[in-house]
Amino acid sequence: MKKKQHHIALIILAAGASIRMGKPKQLLPWKNTTLLGHAIQTAKSSNAIKVVVVLGAHADLIKLNVKEEVVFVENTSWQSGLGTSVTVGTEWLLQADIEFQEILIMLADQPLIDPEYLNKLIAISEQNPDKIITSAYKKRSGVPAIFPKTYADALLKLNEDFGAKHLLEQEQRNVITVPAAHRIVDIDTQNDYEQLKTRNEIEN
Repeated sequence: MKKKQHHIALIILAAGASIRMGKPKQLLPWKNTTLLGHAIQTAKSSNAIKVVVVLGAHADLIKLNVKEEVVFVENTSWQSGLGTSVTVGTEWLLQADIEFQEILIMLADQPLIDPEYLNKLIAISEQNPDKIITSAYKKRSGVPAIFPKTYADALLKLNEDFGAKHLLEQEQRNVITVPAAHRIVDIDTQNDYEQLKTRNEIEN
């Protein structure tokens, strides 16, 4: 049985409307499930002790079509940006009867993120419990990222004007970045999705 001693709670952000895709990308087929289903499988295979998914646009449709068992919470202000979804997920975790020390945040549309990479972030967080751990790619850093619970109040205040990006800039002296290499891709259009599917089929 897998040990889950790390006390990290995990939030999957899946509230977007997928406007450029033209349909809910959370439900696009991926491997034996959907993009969101795959993210849930990945999260639950990591050393996180609890997984919660934040929905927004298409929430009812997504809940009907995602088969994986997970806690869903709804962000009614999803149109105001990712920051509000982080706030909703953090608020749920704080109100739930869960003992956790860190919050790991990931997206529903990063299917190349695997449990091994999440566990690498978790291990680095364990060694540096006061630091924010982010994923470095291209010329920036972002999610998947881990925030110590001491940042919960800051995460509760995120909104469209003050998102996680601004928080990371404010706290840059307290951030450790971990190379994500090929694992970070943007799936915003049907073409992005088809290219990634082809790439995945070639590599596997």
